[in-house]
Amino acid sequence: MRALLAAVVAILLLAGPVATVAAPSAAPSSADPTAVSDSTVVADPTTAPDSTVVADPTAAPDSASAGSASSVTEQTPTPQVDRANLTFRTLSTPASAETRVSTYSRGPDLGSSLGLATADTDAAVETAAVVRRIEGAESTVERQQHILAEISRVERAEVALESRQANAFAAHAAGELSDRELVNELVRTAAIADEYDERLDEIDALAEATDGFSSPSRLDELQVALQVYEGPVRERALATVRGQSPPTDIHVASSQGAVALATVVDGEYVREIFRTDRWDRGGGPISNDLAIEVTEAAYPETAALREPDAFGAGAVQRITIPHEFGTLRTFVSGGTERVFVEHQRIDLAAFPDSERVSESGDGFNVTVERTYPGGPVTVTVLDAETGDPVPNVTVTKSVGDGDSQAIGTTDADGVVRTLSPSETYRITIVDEPRVVVVGDVDPLPTPRPIGDE
Repeated sequence: MRALLAAVVAILLLAGPVATVAAPSAAPSSADPTAVSDSTVVADPTTAPDSTVVADPTAAPDSASAGSASSVTEQTPTPQVDRANLTFRTLSTPASAETRVSTYSRGPDLGSSLGLATADTDAAVETAAVVRRIEGAESTVERQQHILAEISRVERAEVALESRQANAFAAHAAGELSDRELVNELVRTAAIADEYDERLDEIDALAEATDGFSSPSRLDELQVALQVYEGPVRERALATVRGQSPPTDIHVASSQGAVALATVVDGEYVREIFRTDRWDRGGGPISNDLAIEVTEAAYPETAALREPDAFGAGAVQRITIPHEFGTLRTFVSGGTERVFVEHQRIDLAAFPDSERVSESGDGFNVTVERTYPGGPVTVTVLDAETGDPVPNVTVTKSVGDGDSQAIGTTDADGVVRTLSPSETYRITIVDEPRVVVVGDVDPLPTPRPIGDE
C-alpha cells in the first residue's frame, strides 16, 4: 500500500448511492493526485455543461486493489444533478474558535528542498537497515521478533508524529510560527509518515514470506492512521518548493487543534482540513458501513453524486467519493464517529458555492464570484461593448484597509483567480488609464458539514 499520492441536498432523478467496501489489505490508488488536466473555464459555474468531467467517476481510487483485496462495486449511471441546488460542504476550524487566517505565496525554496531531500535519504537508509536486520535473523522465531519490534517502533513514531503536528497547529494559531514555517512543518510530517508507510510495506512483505507467520492486524491499522498526515495541499506545496510546480498562493487558517489549507491549481480548487478535536485516538474500532453513514450524513449533497468507497481498519476509516466534479475524501474516527480529516478537489469550472458581484465602468464589465474564506474567487473581465473576454488586464486585491496586491493578469478568457480572505475586500481592474473597482466584497459563510454548523 502506498500512502502518498494522494446547504441543500442535490436532487437526483436516479437511485441513490450504494456503498463500496474494500478490505484493509487493499492498496490505494497510485494515480498522481497532483496531475490534473486543464479545464475549460466558464464564467457561470452553475451553467457548466453536464459533460464536464474532471475524473472518471466510475473509477473509485480505493477499489482498484491488488492481491487478496476484496471489493464489491455496483455500477450506477451518472445521476442527473440539479446544479442550482448543489453545494460542497467543507470542514474548517471550529466555528467558536479564535482563528488565525492568512494567505501567503509559495514558491521554490532551495533550502527547504535540500532539507527534505536529506531527510528522505536518511529515512530510506533507515528502512534499508530495518530490512537487512529482519532478513539477517538466524531463526524464524528471531525473524518474527524483529518484525514485531519494528512495527512497535513505527507505532511509537506515529504517536510522536501526532504530537509534533499538534504542536505546529498550536504554535501557528498563537502567532509563534509563520505561514511558511507551518506549511514546511506539515510537509515534513507528511514525508515522514510516507516513509513509515513504505517501511511497513517492506515489513508486511517480509512477514508474509516468513514460515508460519503473517502480518498482525495492527500493521493495517497503523498504515491507515499514517495516511491522515498527508494531504493534497501539502503535496502541492512540496512540488512548488522543489520547483516542480509554479508558485501558488496558499490559504492558511489555524486554531488550537485545527488547520485548514487551500489553494487553486490547474483549474482545480484543492483543500485539506485536520481537526484533532474530532479524533479520539483511544477510540474503539469503527466499521466500513458506519464510517460511510457518517460521511453521507455530513456531506449529503456530495454523497448523492456517487457511491462512497471505504478503506480502513481499526479506529480509522478512510472514505472516498470520486464524483463528476472532483473528489471528496474523509477520515472518520472511532470513538467520536465523526470526520476529522477532509480532502477536497473540485473542478473550478463547476464550483457551485459562489455568488456574483458585478461592476461596470471604463468600458469593462467585471464579475467577481465571491465564496467563503479560503474558497476560490473568480474574477472575469469582459468588454462592455462586445462582451468579449479582455486578456492581459492587471487585477489587484486589497483586504480591509490594506494596500492593493496584484493577483495576476487575466487570461485569454478574461479570467484570473485568487483565494477569498476572511474579511471584506476590494477587487480592482487596472488597464491604464482605465480603472474599475469592485468594492466591499464580503465572503460568504462556509458551507459546513451537517452537525458542524
